[in-house]
Amino acid sequence: MATGQRTLVRTELRTLAILGVPTFALALAITTVSTYLPVLASKFSSSTIVIGLLIGGEGLMAVWLPLVVGSWSDRVRTPLGSRLPFILAATPPLVLALAALGFADSIAAAAVVLAFFFAGYFVAYEPYRALYPDLMDDEIAGRAQSSQAIFRGLGTFLALLGGGLLFSVWDALPFLAAAVVVAVCLGAFGWAGLRHRRRDRPHDEGDVTETARRVADLVRGQRPLQAFLVANALWELALAALKTFAVLYVTRTLGFSLAGSSGVIAAVALVVLAGALVSGPLGDRLGRVRVMRWSLLLYGVGLIVPVATTGTAALIAAAPLIALGGGVTMSLPYALLMPMMPSGSHGAVTGLYSLSRGLGTSLGPLLGGIAVQVAGHDYRWMWAVCAAAILGSIPAMAPLRDDYE
Repeated sequence: MATGQRTLVRTELRTLAILGVPTFALALAITTVSTYLPVLASKFSSSTIVIGLLIGGEGLMAVWLPLVVGSWSDRVRTPLGSRLPFILAATPPLVLALAALGFADSIAAAAVVLAFFFAGYFVAYEPYRALYPDLMDDEIAGRAQSSQAIFRGLGTFLALLGGGLLFSVWDALPFLAAAVVVAVCLGAFGWAGLRHRRRDRPHDEGDVTETARRVADLVRGQRPLQAFLVANALWELALAALKTFAVLYVTRTLGFSLAGSSGVIAAVALVVLAGALVSGPLGDRLGRVRVMRWSLLLYGVGLIVPVATTGTAALIAAAPLIALGGGVTMSLPYALLMPMMPSGSHGAVTGLYSLSRGLGTSLGPLLGGIAVQVAGHDYRWMWAVCAAAILGSIPAMAPLRDDYE
């Protein structure tokens, strides 16, 4: 069993607090888009497959852009550091596209604006996320990612709670409000980053080709890393399908109003936040792989329940399993990856991580939409796609081991 944990020092706590701000903003933005753009799109398209393809555009962008940007951020040298210029450059188009999404009146218009949003999102997110392995030691990776997951959970919770209420007032309001939050948070992080810009670790001077070759060689040579990328794609597939159709399931299958669905989903999001809060310390203490496996089993079992029944008692019993499992899969995956990252290639491997996420986020909404439409617009079958992905990820991650196993 893993040994005791060392206490985080004050500078680490301060760094984690600063690093958490962009996560909060970007989680709020992506949750608003993936949860409420489908509701908006359902007003001008009745096809859940089309809606799934629209939201799955995130994955299409994620299969190439993060790897390019992440590798580039390993090499670039500027007076502002290697990561911060990407975040600052991406913020204006990200904010403008997010605000404009609320005014989309067709699938085509939404797709064009969404492409700009995802481009800004990934250009900012990959270099930003690479700051975690740049600045945090591997031994506290679980707690670092738990801290990030708390901010991510708060952003997700606020988007789910407020989004439905704002949407019921005006279609564009959730997107406009999210744009304001993102602008303020990323602006504040940029200001803090300028003050501390010399504190990031030095990166490899190799060119992009050399970096890509080294990362490719690492993937080919390590079954645990290959297993992680496959399992991570399945985790993201389940999460993407769930986020895309959760509000439509609650409103159209369970019969809640849009405002009422916000309360239901936000209550579940609080349990997700609790799962994110405890999973990092548990992973550092008991082993991240062990905690992940058991959480996935409970998560998968919980996901089967909404497929089988819409009974209130059964759904209430399953909700904590689903929410806690979701919290763990939000918190621990990147902590599992951090010890596998070669020095000097944090951005490139972070891009590889997002590539695997992209495969999941492109397939999740599409497969969920197909399942719903084939079942006669029965949104319960979205849960079957999620359950299959989560339970299938358990054997997929078999090569992963904690250090003491």
